[in-house]
Amino acid sequence: MKEVKSSKPRLMLVGARGQLGFDCQEIFSPSYNVKSFSSSELDLAQLDSIDPVVFDFSPEVIINAAAYTKVDACETDIERALLVNAEAPARLAVAARDCGALLVQVSTDYVFSGDRVVPQGYVEDDAVAPVSVYGRSKLAGEEAVAASGCEYLIVRTAWLYGINGHNFLKTMLKLALAGPQQERKVVADQFGCLTWSRTLAQQLLNLVESGRRGLYHAVAEGSANWFQVASRFLELMEVEHCLVACTTSEYPTPARRPANSILLNRKLKDDDLLLMRSWQEDLELFVIRYRDQLLEEVQQHLGT
Repeated sequence: MKEVKSSKPRLMLVGARGQLGFDCQEIFSPSYNVKSFSSSELDLAQLDSIDPVVFDFSPEVIINAAAYTKVDACETDIERALLVNAEAPARLAVAARDCGALLVQVSTDYVFSGDRVVPQGYVEDDAVAPVSVYGRSKLAGEEAVAASGCEYLIVRTAWLYGINGHNFLKTMLKLALAGPQQERKVVADQFGCLTWSRTLAQQLLNLVESGRRGLYHAVAEGSANWFQVASRFLELMEVEHCLVACTTSEYPTPARRPANSILLNRKLKDDDLLLMRSWQEDLELFVIRYRDQLLEEVQQHLGT
């Protein structure tokens, strides 16, 4: 039987099993012929594996939702951080240019120093000054994509959470369920924009279909610190907890984090493309949609 070819535009999704990749697959599939690659199917640390995959599929759009996001581990595994976060996007960008594809490169709030006074935030053309290996590697990826000559969208986002994979919210839920009376310190002097990966995927689709190109910020509206986020999430989940606010100095980590990595969606607003809701509204919707699934997943992990 003759194979029927899809009339949908071809889209290559890199990092398909991560939080954002998982949601992108669902959000883009109705409009695109999506070919997904997990990290095991396309290891971005193996640079020579990239070109054959791209040219075999010949996509019209490439979304790079993959990254080495272990911020603390990047401090010692600098080579892998640069390979995955900088050199691989550079290789994807050249391949995208050569096959005429649009590259959507997802980046981070950690390209900024975080020295601004809260609640001031950062817009797209503010000066960058990363304070960690992770931030520097992601910035190098941005710069390589922008210099490649390909059509591109670089989309900076922050503090991602979703139903798939690991994230801060799931960690807080595990800790609370494991010991509701046990005191848990949560940092209250780092501020950012908690962002649901599903809403970000919808925003990426809107950007791709708008025909716009260049650099954008895409985060939930509003800002909070980690303690506020954790407290509100566990309240919505109706889970007993004993969270205690602490300072960054009381909870030291190998990598320095920006004290203020609040991003502002200026260009999305200027271009009348904003789909991002407030972080509070999205968090409520997330819990309504996934509360039972989250509890079941964590209880299985805890063996209860």
